[in-house]
Amino acid sequence: MAATTTRVLRLLSLLQDRSYTGRELAERLGITERTLRHDVQRLRELGYPVHAERGAVGGYRIGQGAKMPPLLLDDDEAVAVAVAVGLAEDGSTGIADIDASLTRALAKLQQILPKRLQRKVTALRAATAVGPATVGSREPDAPVPAATLTVAAGAIRDGATLLVAHAGTETEVEPYRLISWRRRWFLVAYDLGAHAWRALPVADLTRLRSASRRFAARSLPDDDLVAFVLREVAQTGWKVHARVTVLAPAETVIARINPAVGVVEAVDSHTCVLVTGADALETIAIYLSMLMMDFRVDGPPELAAHIATLARRYTEALGGS
Repeated sequence: MAATTTRVLRLLSLLQDRSYTGRELAERLGITERTLRHDVQRLRELGYPVHAERGAVGGYRIGQGAKMPPLLLDDDEAVAVAVAVGLAEDGSTGIADIDASLTRALAKLQQILPKRLQRKVTALRAATAVGPATVGSREPDAPVPAATLTVAAGAIRDGATLLVAHAGTETEVEPYRLISWRRRWFLVAYDLGAHAWRALPVADLTRLRSASRRFAARSLPDDDLVAFVLREVAQTGWKVHARVTVLAPAETVIARINPAVGVVEAVDSHTCVLVTGADALETIAIYLSMLMMDFRVDGPPELAAHIATLARRYTEALGGS
């Protein structure tokens, strides 16, 4: 019975990848086509909708059924699902009644994960915080290999230094937190070469590897490391940056903008400066229009020129001269 069960589970795993002919499946499983037909029937009795098609291009495939049967995942798939569900749970989906379902699904998955995979998932979840959702134009994605995040999370868990390479230079850092924000990843770390706290865009690192040297935790640059990353990104982390004087009190602007948009500095009781950035001038112009407040562009000149072009187009669209 054990051998039959193992074989049927392997058959299910194969069918979840793609369709196979009966001969292909029999050869891969080392059984006769008659035994294969019995195993397919066992899967159907368990609720798996295995479809069979005749002909030269026919074969067996998994289809959609009337109920949700158990699902087989390999190691990488299981870790990916657990981490993704965890990030969705932490990041607030904004969908009513889904949070409880996410929690139950994650609990079920973690309960059956082997310890070696639980260690990976736990390290990634414990090392990661999620930045706030934003509205408006979204910057291009900056995907990061899962293996890179695993190495960083493991170092954070173990309190071990990392060697990171960026722009042709390599430096040793003490890693403290991974921040996931707007489909981008940032590593909050203390740069031992520059003696400064950094919010490193993980996608920009050409190499990240463990240095395995233990370190004693330092006082953090901010109690809220997500806020620290947002400040660093707003001031240094984008391809283009802008400084804008807003003709409104600082507290009014702070209450109006998403914290991911930029950093607000009070000038006087009626004026403040907004330091912001993005990967394109067009995105900054969208942010400024959403303020619904009067402002003056202090720099760069290219942003002022772009807004002047938009103003002309809007005026002409209304029939103005």
